[in-house]
Amino acid sequence: METTLVIIKPNGVQGGLIGEIVGRFEKARLAVAAIRISKISNKEAEGFYAEHSGRGFFGELVGFMTSGPVVLLALRGEKAVEAVRQMNGATNPKDALPGTIRYDFAPSIGENVVHSSDSVTSAAREVAYWFKAEELADYAPASHVLS
Repeated sequence: METTLVIIKPNGVQGGLIGEIVGRFEKARLAVAAIRISKISNKEAEGFYAEHSGRGFFGELVGFMTSGPVVLLALRGEKAVEAVRQMNGATNPKDALPGTIRYDFAPSIGENVVHSSDSVTSAAREVAYWFKAEELADYAPASHVLS
């Protein structure tokens, strides 16, 4: 079992997509180990995205991520990192496959609705950045959708 991080970005929250996005992950048998809605600070965003600090888009990224509330999700499941990346689609929505979150909802690469960890190593660091270990619930996801 892997744990990975997803952030529903401000345009996803303000666009009323929280339930749709979380529902897609649950239908894919990923368990929500932790969830929190938060207005993150500049300092938190700068720390989280520190690896991009030298890039030209860094200021715009921090500004966007702090422009409104986000939803922080820790998801658990078999090959969770890979599963979430596939469900999200390509970083640039123009390159995303139909049916992926970014294809369906993202207006641009700069406002691509969701962030997700890109490796198991990044996932461990990113989950720990936003959640304490004791905040993570451990349970098996439903094997089917209840009706």
